[in-house]
Amino acid sequence: MEMEIKLKHIVPSEKAALMVDSENKLQFIVDIRANKREIKSEVERVFETPVKSVRTMITFKGEKKAIIELEEEGKAKEIGTSLGIL
Repeated sequence: MEMEIKLKHIVPSEKAALMVDSENKLQFIVDIRANKREIKSEVERVFETPVKSVRTMITFKGEKKAIIELEEEGKAKEIGTSLGIL
């Protein structure tokens, strides 16, 4: 079975950047069919860091957005910096 990519791209907004700093959370646009468990396991695999929680919502554009809280303090900032959103 081929592994499907669930994470499409990180959300490059000011609000998302503030969440990285203050709440240790990353925001991604994800595959509309992806469930929270799949999103969690993909983030853990890709960024090699434990995930505390995943919240999802459908945006007004009809995209699925996941807000991912990381276990490790400061890890979101490290990932955000490496992805160029900070």
